[in-house]
Amino acid sequence: MSDIHDEAYGAEDGYKHTGGTTDERTFEALPPPHGRGFAQTWWGQAWMKALEDTALDLGQLKAGRRLARAGAVGAVSVRPGRITAVVKDRDGTPHRSDVLLQELSPEEWDRFLAMAIERAGHIAALLDRDMPPHLVEDSAAAGIELLPAIGDLEPECDCDAWDHCGHTAALCYQVARLLDQDPFVLLLMRGRGERELLDELHERSVARAEAPEAGEEAEDGAPEGVSAAEAYAEGAILPPLPALPTLPPEPGLPPTLDTEAEPAPGLDVAAVEFLAAQAAAEAHRLLADALTPGHEQHAVEHELTTEEDAVRLAAAAPAPAIEARLAAASERGRDGLALAVQAWRYGGRAALQVLEEEWTPKEDALARARAALEAAWDEGERPQLRATRNRWTVIGSDVQLRHGQDGRWWPYRKERGRWTPAGPAAHDPATALAVASGRE
Repeated sequence: MSDIHDEAYGAEDGYKHTGGTTDERTFEALPPPHGRGFAQTWWGQAWMKALEDTALDLGQLKAGRRLARAGAVGAVSVRPGRITAVVKDRDGTPHRSDVLLQELSPEEWDRFLAMAIERAGHIAALLDRDMPPHLVEDSAAAGIELLPAIGDLEPECDCDAWDHCGHTAALCYQVARLLDQDPFVLLLMRGRGERELLDELHERSVARAEAPEAGEEAEDGAPEGVSAAEAYAEGAILPPLPALPTLPPEPGLPPTLDTEAEPAPGLDVAAVEFLAAQAAAEAHRLLADALTPGHEQHAVEHELTTEEDAVRLAAAAPAPAIEARLAAASERGRDGLALAVQAWRYGGRAALQVLEEEWTPKEDALARARAALEAAWDEGERPQLRATRNRWTVIGSDVQLRHGQDGRWWPYRKERGRWTPAGPAAHDPATALAVASGRE
């Protein structure tokens, strides 16, 4: 075992240079994961979804899940274009396993860096050692795929399998947990270590900041920029924007309505005070969202309907009289509003739609859902499910999975004869079902 480990890794853990500017990182072996899910963060879940969506052999994928879940993957070495680990069989036999991922070309890295520099949110986040999820979409728009596609993960294992085996699949699953720890691992696999990448970003951002402003004289004395008429016609040159505001630690206090003057007839002072407080809380939430790096890439949220907004307000636990008015406005009644509030607290508008809407998945969405269900459990462990449109009910049990139109799974439990939301959504159906069953 020690010979295989030495051959796979060499020297100490952490960053190390193996020649030139190539970085290598070695992560210690991780203990078996708790619960059903492997990954917790967006990056880990995105890697696992890409892995499962592009897998050609579900049998090897399941074998890899079993080995990774059992803690059979040893220390993992990550370097440009390759990940390596020693993976043990169930009988303890060790195998050196490698998975190769195509590095980005110098031209692709140049486009990636140019894209990051053009977006203030990305450059600020990366230099702060954070990887915003929208980096994947923006990179794809620039023609650069960060996550693996079909055929991108090339296996090598000393068990002599001609394609992916359980050992290489287990290694791929373990990468999802490494990305939970540090998403920069993905960029290292694609060819750039964190230090090298950040140095290049810093140099480019400094060079851009020091570049002459439009209208300044160039070194040869020729004016730079464009004429005012051309700029006006183009409409792309704007005056400098003011600095972004800082986020207050908490919502502001609305004005008090406790005055000596009597309220106008029909004015519910308590309801107005409640609405003012909720408006302040919503404004604080919107500002926090707007200040999040990459916010400009998000789609604009649709305005809430009257019925949805009544649920949002009811989720803030108003006084009983106000709650009764909200129940009437939402046309749900008290019990229906309480159920809607429970869903809202687990996932806002998306959770409310899953509670109230039943839909039939299209053929491609249904195929992905079935593949996720097949891969979520080991052979023989999957419960018997009865499918009705986008709902999968465990036969002989009071638990159910509901599939959202965004591909996530929502846990439900039957209480007092009514299906009730049991927790937030999960990308892994087994995780959601464990929540519905009360095992997590």
